[in-house]
Amino acid sequence: MTALAAPARVPMFASLALRNYRLFFTGGFVSNIGTWMARVAQDWLVLTVLTNNSAVALGIVTGLQFLPTAVLAPWAGSVADRLPKRRVLMVTQLGLTVTGLALAALVLGGQVQLWHVYLLAFIQGCAAAFDGPARQSFAPEMVPTHLIANSVGLNTTSFHAARLVGPAVAGLTIAWWGVGPALLLNAMSFVAVLAALVAMDPRELAPAPVSRRGGGVMEGVRYVRNRPDIMVVMFLVFMLGTFGLNFQLTNSLMATAVFDVGPEEFGLMGSVMAIGSLSAGLLAARRTRIRLRLVVAALAAFTLSTALLALSPGYLWYLALLLPTGLAALTVMTAANTSVQMAVEPEMRGRVMALYMAIFLGGTPLGSPLLGWVGDAWGPRWTIAIGSIACGIAVVVTVLYLLRRNGWEWPRLHDLDPALVDVPDEAR
Repeated sequence: MTALAAPARVPMFASLALRNYRLFFTGGFVSNIGTWMARVAQDWLVLTVLTNNSAVALGIVTGLQFLPTAVLAPWAGSVADRLPKRRVLMVTQLGLTVTGLALAALVLGGQVQLWHVYLLAFIQGCAAAFDGPARQSFAPEMVPTHLIANSVGLNTTSFHAARLVGPAVAGLTIAWWGVGPALLLNAMSFVAVLAALVAMDPRELAPAPVSRRGGGVMEGVRYVRNRPDIMVVMFLVFMLGTFGLNFQLTNSLMATAVFDVGPEEFGLMGSVMAIGSLSAGLLAARRTRIRLRLVVAALAAFTLSTALLALSPGYLWYLALLLPTGLAALTVMTAANTSVQMAVEPEMRGRVMALYMAIFLGGTPLGSPLLGWVGDAWGPRWTIAIGSIACGIAVVVTVLYLLRRNGWEWPRLHDLDPALVDVPDEAR
């Protein structure tokens, strides 16, 4: 596939015209529904079955899920750059299937203990650490260059469209049949991705050149270190991922400890938030160019909406505010992800996206237990307020940095590019 001149806009579902991407999208959508069901079921299991609404226990589970990403992602990126990504994804999806089945079996058999959840969350995190960079850098191999932003937007749309369905289905499944069946459905959903990968036509893929550069992991670190434009984006997503995107924890605490609602209402929280996220994903699918000012403005909007969430007087107010929160959060994520993918060389994409994910998700093992402690010590509302304050600080710091680098004149903040932040010629 050759690069085409990028139009200002493309049809919203342009990438779905390509068979391989269509298979990948469909399999991913089914799997994403299972993923969201599992998140709700696991949270409910920890909070109401294995503990008495322990925010710390839930924070530890969430942290263990993302700890391997922080540790292993740089090596996982090197693997993604040196091995066929489709083959790597088959192995990781099989690993996710096995861990999902193990937890479901323990729950259905009545043998599950908290340490089982901790251990399986960590093992699943290890598989996800290798799955993420391969999956992120695989999308550009299925579509031409001018559709990269479209494919990223549609991937995000799939994830959050599933979020409309998954939490609600999980809530009903838990209420009718219990936690075990919800976890079993998640394990079975990974088969859809495996089937899609097997059914693809390799002749229609455009694999990135196998990296011949020396240095492996450190080569990716050096590459990013010499790209301050990318480092700006990574700083923003680190603050968002570490302190802002902890709704798996915060929604659980607000549902059980503040609003005292059941599993159906808890599942509805995720579905309502996904409406805003889905809208952002569809808007992202129309874009072919990403401006840094979009990332900064969206994070500022997220800061405002989460501040209002923390002050919500009731459940219905909280639900309504989850709409703009989801829209702002997803806009930051899609804009940041797309801009980094389009700014790097294809043979470096796996390692750079691995570092991106390590920074984006790697702060969760720090942020989730910390916010869990905050929730136990100060109350659930502060778990949201701390995230809002941290993201607001990130926006202010970024704006001041860009102003300083631009001689205290407001920069144009166009496409992500080394020249944006005055990178020396030798570093380009």
